[in-house]
Amino acid sequence: MPRLQPLPAEHTPELKPHFDFFLTTLGFAPNSVLTMQRKPRLVQAFAQLNAAVMDPEGDVDLGFRRLIGHVASRAAGCLYCQAHTVLGARNFGIDEERIAAVWDFRTSALFSAAERAALEFALAAASQPNAVTDELFAELRGHWSEAQIVEILGVVAMFGFLNRWNDSLATPLEPVPSRLAEQVLGERGWEAGKHGAG
Repeated sequence: MPRLQPLPAEHTPELKPHFDFFLTTLGFAPNSVLTMQRKPRLVQAFAQLNAAVMDPEGDVDLGFRRLIGHVASRAAGCLYCQAHTVLGARNFGIDEERIAAVWDFRTSALFSAAERAALEFALAAASQPNAVTDELFAELRGHWSEAQIVEILGVVAMFGFLNRWNDSLATPLEPVPSRLAEQVLGERGWEAGKHGAG
């Protein structure tokens, strides 16, 4: 059961352009943002951050950025964000086999050495306490430019905010990401938990 109910999008009409942004990437305005609208400036700031982190003109593939967010969310234990990143990855061209294999990225042949380094970094950067070592960073640097590293860490940092937001409020999962996560990750142990319909 949510600790704060998401408000309807019509509650704050001036936020419509921000909600519309999420319609283009997810197909709906996420409950996390509908909850945030109690403080409209927070929605505005978050939408700006999200647009910068997920900039289509970035150097890291958009679908892969969602997988980075997924691994970071798994480290944090946020089931809501795990479902959202599965949907985002699929919407940006990552096939379901690769999405399902992300939990085994260290051994899966579906991931390159560069992708493994980025996902290992995301996992370490999202862990508490932070587990990024000089050796791990050197491995990351061997595959990615400084600009790409900033993009990768931007994804991890943004999901750090979202993980805490959604887990603390038990944000209810919307039907589309919930169904997809159950379909793609259910056999690997994913379930909606406190983010489910009750």
